[in-house]
Amino acid sequence: MPRFSTSSALALCLIATLAACSKTGGDQIAGPASVPAPSETDSADSIVVTAMHSPDSALRRAREPSPPGIVAPPPPAVVMGNTGYAARMVSPIMEPRMPMPPPVGRDRFTTVSQNPFKVSMEEPVSTFSIDVDTASYAFVRASLNQNTLPQKAAVRTEEMVNYFPYDYLSPRTAAEPFASNIAVFPSPWSANRKLVRIGIKGYSIQRATRPRANLVFLIDTSGSMQAANKLPLVQQSLAMLLDQLRPDDSVAIVTYAGYAGTALAPTPASQKAKIRAVIDGLGAGGSTAGAEGIRQAYALAERNLDPAGVNRVILATDGDFNVGITNQDELKGFVERERGKGVFLSVLGFGMGNYNDALMQTLAQNGNGAAAYIDTIGEARKTLVEEASSTLFPIAKDVKIQVEFNPATVAEYRLIGYETRMLNRQDFNNDKVDAGDVGSGQTVTALYEIVPVGAPRTMDGRRYATPSPIAAGGGSEYGFVKIRYKLPKSDTSRLISAPISRVSEFGRFADAPRDARFATGVAAFAELLRGGRYTGSMTYDDVLRVALEARGDDAFGYRSEFIQMVRAAKLAPSLPG
Repeated sequence: MPRFSTSSALALCLIATLAACSKTGGDQIAGPASVPAPSETDSADSIVVTAMHSPDSALRRAREPSPPGIVAPPPPAVVMGNTGYAARMVSPIMEPRMPMPPPVGRDRFTTVSQNPFKVSMEEPVSTFSIDVDTASYAFVRASLNQNTLPQKAAVRTEEMVNYFPYDYLSPRTAAEPFASNIAVFPSPWSANRKLVRIGIKGYSIQRATRPRANLVFLIDTSGSMQAANKLPLVQQSLAMLLDQLRPDDSVAIVTYAGYAGTALAPTPASQKAKIRAVIDGLGAGGSTAGAEGIRQAYALAERNLDPAGVNRVILATDGDFNVGITNQDELKGFVERERGKGVFLSVLGFGMGNYNDALMQTLAQNGNGAAAYIDTIGEARKTLVEEASSTLFPIAKDVKIQVEFNPATVAEYRLIGYETRMLNRQDFNNDKVDAGDVGSGQTVTALYEIVPVGAPRTMDGRRYATPSPIAAGGGSEYGFVKIRYKLPKSDTSRLISAPISRVSEFGRFADAPRDARFATGVAAFAELLRGGRYTGSMTYDDVLRVALEARGDDAFGYRSEFIQMVRAAKLAPSLPG
């Protein structure tokens, strides 16, 4: 038998090994069967990719539990030869993986068509519920801060306008909690048209005389709330709100993830350390049983109900309900029934990427509450500190506005915004029809664009239309405003009214009240973000000019921030189609 040298034997072994590796038909790549794959619920941007590991250390790391919110990486793959045993461990060089950016454009909004012009002779009456929500403005700001224009459906013009406080005439007593402020002036975007500004301001409750608050914080602690701009921001926000409460106020906390539970039974606000400890100890993880959380929160508020006080559930969530009742109509029916028991619902929205604005609006509008979007600690401070009284304490509920336009002076009109708040004409006098609430010291603004008789119209007149008789007030009135409301503990509405007369008219836009001009600039900006269907030749530069000239007193910097938002919108790209 011939002899082989040691070097020859090694060479033959190497050739055999290479030949085995080249037979792809019999080779396979397999990970160890004992290591479970990451759960489908784990986020891809939470996966930690590490460098090379030995087989023992890799398997040991796979068996060790991961910290909350982090998925342990699988061990390096094992290459199996056609002999059926592990030939070697493959450990390719891995570059550190950067966190994935938050998903953009997957937030859910309800799409509505903009209010069109209407002919006064055919449909002279316009009816709507007031809206004091501000969620749309804050979401638009958050989008622009990421250098992206918001979805058109995310822009609600009335919420953009009502984000700002205005220096309107204040009412004298809580018994008649509103004072109306009306102005008529030329439209800055359409020659020969005018704008009608209807502003109201609610009565301001003094801290010493405000009612006791029975609050239940309903906090989403599901896995979707892990991001820094979600649960951690919720915790900071509620801690600031806690500092605004009186010692005799009450706070309870309900949390929900895969299931709901009471984290804190009703506790006097004087025990701040105890309440803060519960808030600070919250963590996120699991699915989202939001409906069950809402049920438990309402039940807790009702067990601690104060008939003379304000009873409110404050929901903090991204709206990503995926366990239990997730149908909006079912949730709407539930909160409608509960509001009849004296418990109101306010919604604080957090986060981007899977933010469910459509659900938040449904809950707030039908729960006798407001919806705010908290994107920064500054917004939390505005909503829960500077405007805590208006956020928590209503001075009127079911507030409706009805405007009748005079066909002798107004040919056409259009309500700017409020598309999701429109009511039927007969709803105005029906006290069973729900409408929006106004908080302590809160201001509400509505803008109409009108086409005066004799000015170029947006649509042709009818050949066989019957001429309108001369209305009361003749040519001295553009219309008549009626505001219907209920006091917080009453089920019977009251009525206040005022004419839209030429006495309130200004000949030049520059002469109109400063607050009216600023609100017009904000409305124009919102309408441009929505596509600019009715804003004529108005541009972002025109909005900047109006806002800069009408900025006025700006103690908290809100108006200056708006100006920066307009500048950002000029350069920001739209969402990818």
